[in-house]
Amino acid sequence: MLDVEKLLTELKPEYFSIRVRTLLYVSGHRLPAVNVIMNSVIEAINSRCSVRSYEQKPVPKDIIKEIVEAGNQAPFTSMTLSQPWRFVVVENKEFKQKLLQTTLPFWKNAIGGMKETAPELYKMAMSIYEAMDEPKDPIYYNAPVIIFVIGATNNPVSCALACENMMITAQSLGLGTCYVGFGAMVKGNAEIVKALELKEDEGVYGPILIGYPKVNPSEALATALDGIKPNKKAPVTKWI
Repeated sequence: MLDVEKLLTELKPEYFSIRVRTLLYVSGHRLPAVNVIMNSVIEAINSRCSVRSYEQKPVPKDIIKEIVEAGNQAPFTSMTLSQPWRFVVVENKEFKQKLLQTTLPFWKNAIGGMKETAPELYKMAMSIYEAMDEPKDPIYYNAPVIIFVIGATNNPVSCALACENMMITAQSLGLGTCYVGFGAMVKGNAEIVKALELKEDEGVYGPILIGYPKVNPSEALATALDGIKPNKKAPVTKWI
């Protein structure tokens, strides 16, 4: 006969699914919620990766709101008495095109400069670009949702923490994300600045792309994206 209590005691945390939220019932036996929740958070962190190919389907608004709320719960410096950020969610296709037209020249200039100085990086970037479906978008990757985190230029750490919260939450909900630095280079376009209500002392953090990862990208694109996967090493840690 199966000894359920012994089984629950011996099972390692990683055996529990990320989709388990509060309590796991096995044959009427309750597993302490804290173990499951801790594991689901760690699993979301460990499985998160930058996604640069998305399915062209909308993300439900209630899910977007949940992701934004997670960002809003991030820690912030005690020098400010409330959250030093705000969020702008972009779904409109015409506005996305304006964003791309504004930021693409910066990308082209940077990539062009790599041709001589960093040929391997140039080759990787161009292989992804050439493998992309039309219309090609090497900045926002045709993501269904773009979230701009906007905050004071003197408070970048707090705003970055809000970005991380959103990416981890999206991962836990089965969505892909990507933090795109080129996507923040929009201050030269007065129309975009007005739409984002950007002030002189504000900066753009992220933006964060959100969408459902493409299930079957072309073989060429899948190969090109595999070429830029980070080689994550074990942490360098000193214990005192």
